Amino acid sequence: MPPANPLDPLPSPPPSISLTTLPITGLLVDIYGLAELPPTATQISCLWLHHPRSRRKEDMAHFARHAVAAFNQSVSASNSSRGLIALAFDQRNHGSRLVDDRANGAWREGNERHAQDMFGVIAGTVSDQERLIDAVGGYLFHDERDKRRIDRHLVLGVSLGGHSAWQSMFLDQRVVAAVVVIGCPDFEYLMRDRARLSKLVTYSAGDAGASFAGSRDFPPALVEACKKLDPKGVLFGSSAVPAPGATSEAERARLRTVLDERVKGKQFLVCSGGDDKLVPYRCSQPFMDWFKDAARTWYADGGVYVEDNVYAGVGHAFSSEMVRDAIRFVVNVVRGEENVPRGGEGDHQASKI
Repeated sequence: MPPANPLDPLPSPPPSISLTTLPITGLLVDIYGLAELPPTATQISCLWLHHPRSRRKEDMAHFARHAVAAFNQSVSASNSSRGLIALAFDQRNHGSRLVDDRANGAWREGNERHAQDMFGVIAGTVSDQERLIDAVGGYLFHDERDKRRIDRHLVLGVSLGGHSAWQSMFLDQRVVAAVVVIGCPDFEYLMRDRARLSKLVTYSAGDAGASFAGSRDFPPALVEACKKLDPKGVLFGSSAVPAPGATSEAERARLRTVLDERVKGKQFLVCSGGDDKLVPYRCSQPFMDWFKDAARTWYADGGVYVEDNVYAGVGHAFSSEMVRDAIRFVVNVVRGEENVPRGGEGDHQASKI
C-alpha cells in the first residue's frame, strides 16, 4: 500500500496561473507562470519542485500556482526586473517514467531493495535537475532579442522530494535556496530507523543498528554512495555527527573547506512534522543541531541561513502552516530580501542563523 499523499489537502482553490508543458532534454517539464512574467522582468528565478514518493509532477501544481501568484502579488508588474517560474518533472520510476511500481514500495510493502531503490530515485532526481538547469534557459529564452536570463535556482521538495532537495543543495552550486518539507539530510540514519521499525533481521538491537550499514539491506555500495551524495555523508562519511560545539579545530578546518564548496551563502527552510512517523525529526536532529550550531558560531562568516521549524501535532504532511512559511521564504529569496524565522509558541526549533 503506497504512503498517504502528504500533499493532501493543500489550501484551495489554487490561483489561476498558466501551465506550459515542454519536453526538455527528453523529460516532460511542467512550467508554471511563464505567461504571467512581467514585461520588465529580465532576471528570472526558477523554483524546482520535487514530488513525494508514489506521486507525480502534477501533484505539485497546487503549490506551484500559489507560490508564483504570491510572488507576482508582492511586486509591481510595471517595474519589476525579477520574475518567478515554478517547474516540476516526474522523478525516476514515477508518473510518466514509471517502470516498476513495486520498486517504489518500502520493506513493509514487500520491496527488499527499498533503500537502494529510494536512494537511486533521490540521486537521480538531483542529476536530472542538474541537466535541466543546464538546458532550460535555451528552451525558454532562446531568442537573442529576449533579454530575459535565468539567474537563480531554488528547490522545494516534499518527503522523497525533501531528501532530494537536501542533496541538491549540497551537490549543485547553482541551487541557492531550498525548502525541505518532511525530508532528511541523513539517509543512512533514516533507513536504519526504518529497518528497526520494520523488524528487519539485518537490524541488531545489540549494537543499536551499527551493523546495518553494509548489510544486504544497506549494502556497501550504498554506504559509499551516501558518502558522496548525502549531506551527512558528504560532511562526515560513516562517522557519527558530533554534538554541537564538539568539533575540534582540525576538523573545523576540514569541514570549512567542504562547507565553502557546497553551501556557502545558501538559505535553508526545513519543515518537519512533530508527529511524523515516516520521516521522524529524530533522524534529522543530530545533523540539524550540528549544522545550526556551526553556522551561528565558527562558520558564521559562511552566510548560511537555516530556519528549522518543527510543527507540533503535524504528521507526515505538508501542512497549511508549512505552506505559508514556504511561500514566505520563496518570495523573500526571489525578491532578495532577508528571511526572518517565524515566531510563536512551540517553535523552539526555529532559528535564524
